[in-house]
Amino acid sequence: MTVRVGIIGATGYTALETFRLLARHPEVEVTLATSRGEAGQPIASVHPSLAGRLGLEVTEFDAAVASQRCDLAMCCLPHGAAAETVRQLIEAGVRVIDFSADFRLSDLDVYTRYYGIEHPWPERIGKTVYGLPEWYAESIATADLVANPGCYPTSAILPLGPLLAAGLILPDDIIVDSKSGISGAGRTPKLNFMYCEAAESFSAYGVGNHRHQPEMADLLERFTGQQADLIFTPHLAPMDRGILSTIYVRPAPGVSLDATDRAIEAWREHYHETPFVRAVDHLPATKHVAHTNHVQLAIRRSGGRWVLIAAIDNLVKGASGAAVQNLNLMFGLEPTLGLT
Repeated sequence: MTVRVGIIGATGYTALETFRLLARHPEVEVTLATSRGEAGQPIASVHPSLAGRLGLEVTEFDAAVASQRCDLAMCCLPHGAAAETVRQLIEAGVRVIDFSADFRLSDLDVYTRYYGIEHPWPERIGKTVYGLPEWYAESIATADLVANPGCYPTSAILPLGPLLAAGLILPDDIIVDSKSGISGAGRTPKLNFMYCEAAESFSAYGVGNHRHQPEMADLLERFTGQQADLIFTPHLAPMDRGILSTIYVRPAPGVSLDATDRAIEAWREHYHETPFVRAVDHLPATKHVAHTNHVQLAIRRSGGRWVLIAAIDNLVKGASGAAVQNLNLMFGLEPTLGLT
């Protein structure tokens, strides 16, 4: 079969990464690319690296046109703008993978508080499948709408979920310290992401109020049934891509600090049938997973805590690669197609 895919909001970094991945997918044809600002231009004018690889012209979004040309739409619009577009696509009969945060959370009040807007389609809050294939593969396969995970939450949920579910760590004393490449901020020019501001520098941001913190807590509770109390601090690193999350946890009562092998066993048991998540003996680094959909997890003991380390590529496993995984599940394809 050939899955016809449209990219809605085709100008950003995640859209470009999606184009690149789908260009090598043997069962996909990209049939639509939309953008309000660049309509009428060849996609190669927007993303020069696609020259000779994709001959589409960028068009204005029209849900009726999308329903004729696409089996699936990947919506790469920002939060707020995405929800109404997604609703139009779903009502037109197009299945959707949404890259924004508009449908990830299960609580409408939390969404309103952290994103500062009224949700355009509140009826779907808490009724949309979260697109983390390592946890929700069966639900993703039949979904009309999949909420693609956030990049930081992916790097935290994957190491924490199995340990919380197995009762190996305390749920109320978790510290997530994450560093991301600048592409995580998107392609729209902003002062603090300019070269002279970000190069040779390292900075924290969103301290105490970053929007991915409630996503982490929400999903960990959904996965494990335990309410997770965590502190999340993101940092901007002077690199183009990658996330390294260093996570500090305390073993649960009765679990020895020396029993790090039990954590590794929990990871391997939960992820043994998944192709991209691996526990490793070395300390992961962003270069170990750059430009791949792979996740590397490691654990060390330090003082009275376990230190969990996770490395992902924020544009691949943290965004576009996860979306391609979800596409494969939704259309009954091999999970690694387009990703290896």
